Amino acid sequence: MNEQIIARHWLALIAPKAAPALATSTVLILARMWNANGAEHSVGNAVLMAALSLAAAAAGVCASIGQAGDPVIAGTAFAASGGLALAGVAGYADGPSLPLLLWALATAIAYGLAARYWRTDRRECVAHERYVSDRREERAHIERVETIRGTTQIEVARTGAAYAEQLAQALVTRAALPGFDPTALERASLPQLPALHRSKEH
Repeated sequence: MNEQIIARHWLALIAPKAAPALATSTVLILARMWNANGAEHSVGNAVLMAALSLAAAAAGVCASIGQAGDPVIAGTAFAASGGLALAGVAGYADGPSLPLLLWALATAIAYGLAARYWRTDRRECVAHERYVSDRREERAHIERVETIRGTTQIEVARTGAAYAEQLAQALVTRAALPGFDPTALERASLPQLPALHRSKEH
């Protein structure tokens, strides 16, 4: 079974690993730009970002409880809550130390959560590859068995045809021998000659 081999670009391999750092870095850069444009020590902006962060966290809690909870929605809501909190602090603070500390903490948490999903995804991929490999081996074994069975049946048919041809030739040769008596063979319970050969003898 021939399968097409697709070589993934190196950017496609690196992008998922760099996504958490890119996300937190983008939030930090935008928040510091916001800080430079009037958000520093702005109580109204800080209250707005705190309210949005709490609302996103509450949405994450609601999405994660109960049997109908969706982990994807909950994870997205909690990530949004953390991003809004980081943006609020980075926009309100006057120095880079606290925003950088929160950025490092948020990046570490993001990678910790992403690593869990990466491990799960890797396990699922390995299990799927193992299942596909097992199915492929099973089908290949069935094909080999059927090929051997078909070859055996063909050989048996050939052997039977060759035996029948040799038997017919032997009967014809025996009938042509001088002094051949088919009635004596019949009395001895030996194979009879076809009626054609009997008519030739008589």
